[in-house]
Amino acid sequence: MSITLEGSFVALVTPFKDGEVDEKCIHKLTQWQIENGTRGIIACGTTGEAPTLSLEEQGLVIKTIVDASEKKIPVFAGTGSNDTKHVIEATKNAERNGADGALVVCPYYNRPTQNGLYHHYRAVAESTPLKIIVYNIQSRTAVNMETSTLERLAKDCPNIIGVKEASGSIDQMTQVVRACPKNFSMLSGDDNLTLPCMSIGGKGVISTVANIAPKQMSQLTQSVLTGNWDKARELHLKLFPLIKVLFIETNPGPIKEAMAMMKLIDSPDIRLPMFRMEDANRQRLAAVLKDFGLLN
Repeated sequence: MSITLEGSFVALVTPFKDGEVDEKCIHKLTQWQIENGTRGIIACGTTGEAPTLSLEEQGLVIKTIVDASEKKIPVFAGTGSNDTKHVIEATKNAERNGADGALVVCPYYNRPTQNGLYHHYRAVAESTPLKIIVYNIQSRTAVNMETSTLERLAKDCPNIIGVKEASGSIDQMTQVVRACPKNFSMLSGDDNLTLPCMSIGGKGVISTVANIAPKQMSQLTQSVLTGNWDKARELHLKLFPLIKVLFIETNPGPIKEAMAMMKLIDSPDIRLPMFRMEDANRQRLAAVLKDFGLLN
C-alpha cells in the first residue's frame, strides 16, 4: 500500500466487553471511520490503552482493524515502550498481524539522551520494513525529541516517514518543518492545535476527537489541504469546546464515556489504573455533546 500521511488519522479506542477486547465493536468502528473520511487508523495507541493490553491482545486489535479496513486506508500500530528490544518485538507482532506501519512513542521513564533516542529509533527502523511515525509527547514520557535528532532520523532511516508532534510548541513544530525533508510529514498530536500546526506546514492530525466526530475532523484537515481556510477556521472553532471537554480528565476516559453515551460502544469500561470519569465531569461532557449535536 502506498502511504500518504495527510488528513485525519484517528487514534482509535479499544472497546471492552466483560473485560475482554470487543472485536465486533472494533470492526464496526473501523468501517464507520472509513465511511466518514478518516485517512488512517492508529491501533493500540495511548487512546487505545496500549499499556494495559497484552501482546496477544494488541495483535488481536491490530488484525481486527486490518481485516475490517480491507486495505482501504493504512493501519498503524502503537508499538512504543521504554525497552528497545520490546519495541522491536511489538513492531514485529504488528507486522505479522498486517499493520502498514508503527507509531513509536519516545521511551518513557528512562529519560534517554538525544543520542540514546537516535540509536533507539534507528534500531527499531532497521528491524522492520514497516513505515514508522515518531511520537513526541514530553508530557507523558519526560523526554523531548529535539528537532536535530528528528532531522537525523528522517535523513538516515528511509522508513521513518513522519512525526506525531505533541510538544504543544508551535516553535518546535516550525523548526521541524524547516529542518526535515519535504517528504517527511508532521502531524499534530493535539486536536486543538490541528489548524495552527497545519498553517505552518503540518499535514494533518492523529486525533482523539475523530472517535466521535470523524467527518468534521476530516473536513477540517481537507479544507486546509485544499486551501479553504475559512471553512477550516469555522470547523476549528466549532470543534474547540468538544476537544477541550474530552481532556478534562486523562485520555481516554472522557472519549470512552462520550462514545458510550452516543451508543458507538456498549460500555465505557477502561482498565486500571485508569478509572471512569467523575459524575460532575460526565455531566459537563454530556452538555457539550448535546450542544455539538451528538446527543439528543
